[in-house]
Amino acid sequence: MSNPPQIDQITDRVERLLVRYAELQRTNALLSAQVETLTRERDSLKSRLGAARARVDALLERLPEVNTANAPKGSA
Repeated sequence: MSNPPQIDQITDRVERLLVRYAELQRTNALLSAQVETLTRERDSLKSRLGAARARVDALLERLPEVNTANAPKGSA
């Protein structure tokens, strides 16, 4: 006679596991979407950083070279 309660317990556990599994699937989908968004944002920021570095390098190339040996005292 202990079979029906045991089967009921197993059924309850299985149902709880299925609910938890569905929750984990939804959470995983949300986290995957966030990872994709953050990856795109990171790639965009890396691209912008590279472009900014290139602009700074181009500006540095345009600056005249300063000869520190001939520079007036107090300016170095």
